[in-house]
Amino acid sequence: MAKEMITERGVDYSAWYNDIVKNAGLAENSPVRGCMVIKPYGFAIWEKMKDQLDKMFKETGHVNAYFPIFIPKSFLSKEANHVEGFAKECAVVTHYRLKNAEDGSGVVVDPDARLEEELIVRPTSETIIWNTYKDWIHSYRDLPLLINQWANVVRWELRTRAFLRTAEFLWQEGHTAHSSKKEAIEETKTMLDVYAEFAESYMAMPVIKGVKTANERFAGADDTYTIEALMQDGKALQSGTSHFLGQNFAKAFDVKFLNEGNKEEYVWATSWGVSTRLIGGLIMTHSDDDGLVLPPKLAPLQVVIIPIPKANQVITEAVEKIMDSLKAKGISVKYDTDKKKRPGFKFNEYEMKGVPVRIGIGKRDLENNQVEVARRDTKEVFNLPLENLADAIEKLLEDIQNNLLQRSKDFRSQMTSSADTLDEFKDILENKGGFILAHWDGTTETELKIKELTKATIRCIPNDTQDEDGLCILTGKPSKRRVLFAKAY
Repeated sequence: MAKEMITERGVDYSAWYNDIVKNAGLAENSPVRGCMVIKPYGFAIWEKMKDQLDKMFKETGHVNAYFPIFIPKSFLSKEANHVEGFAKECAVVTHYRLKNAEDGSGVVVDPDARLEEELIVRPTSETIIWNTYKDWIHSYRDLPLLINQWANVVRWELRTRAFLRTAEFLWQEGHTAHSSKKEAIEETKTMLDVYAEFAESYMAMPVIKGVKTANERFAGADDTYTIEALMQDGKALQSGTSHFLGQNFAKAFDVKFLNEGNKEEYVWATSWGVSTRLIGGLIMTHSDDDGLVLPPKLAPLQVVIIPIPKANQVITEAVEKIMDSLKAKGISVKYDTDKKKRPGFKFNEYEMKGVPVRIGIGKRDLENNQVEVARRDTKEVFNLPLENLADAIEKLLEDIQNNLLQRSKDFRSQMTSSADTLDEFKDILENKGGFILAHWDGTTETELKIKELTKATIRCIPNDTQDEDGLCILTGKPSKRRVLFAKAY
């Protein structure tokens, strides 16, 4: 049944992805072009992500706040690079009132209700937040200021795909202020480490940490740090970014502080964010031709129990004891007693939704003091004794989490290559894909020319690559280290 509902990855990867989003009940298109409706199951995954990230942010000293979704147009004009980076993606509010059309055809915009200054629907919040910070920061005693907000943003994308790229999406954005350059850079790197830890320990999605090239960095930043993940189709996904903003926004909005020597200085800044794009990354990292595969730490439902062939009082009493023991360990579990669906249908349904562990239980199982267990990642089916079942399931969930991470690491390793010439580079892209480590002469001109010729971009200059003398694959000019290339989402 599941195979009939999902296009095979090897046939059409894009259709496979869309089929999983639809059939696993994660999201659907909305009446607004380019926007999506996140359905309850998809939103439950986002909540699991959000709750864990929020905990990690607070453990590093950050607090949450909220700033307006509307930004005065003049604010975006204050930082030239920033406005240039977002100008083509901005939705603009020009009027504040509707009225009934005189011919009775419906509502129209009231021409007399034009705003004195247009408002931009938030594409990102640096400008309005730094305009606010100038009233909050006066002395070194007010620093550091470590604030995060959970919000939605609008970037008027023309080519969209659920979770990966939509006109409106959910995210968090951290905005911090510091008294020194060193402290701000440390904050930028700390938050990148938080993102990497979350990606690997919770999403089971291995990432490469590095810094973006000047051409790829965030508009208005001095440096952008990134985590890059590799999807099953061999394309990269930028999965989180952390930006060292220098004093650019402090100068644009005149945010100064008195230092300990009673001298006035501009504040140093950072910003960092991840979004619902992570759900797209989760799908493309782990899922298969039978549906969604979820790491247990982010699965809204970790265990489902299905009576075979149907529930009765004896089975239900046994299941209640199992559920109590699982819940005592903090494991989320559901007992599906829906009589309108047969066990086989339920098996397919929960496989499609990526529930990590399925338990089947019937009269014969109880007689043998055991249950049938299926793990979603390997599809292995086996029996476990009722005695100490909760301990066994807890360990099984840990095994599934670890297996998904190791499987993804192995895939990334197999799909990471080195190229020393442009021909070799093109051959790998065409016949294999994945990450390519290659020399680059350090110029934006060369970077853009390689992109034009191959559609591959420099994903980052990895933190863990060693200095290595070489020659640029395009120009033959000297290079001190390899950078990470890939085609990307």
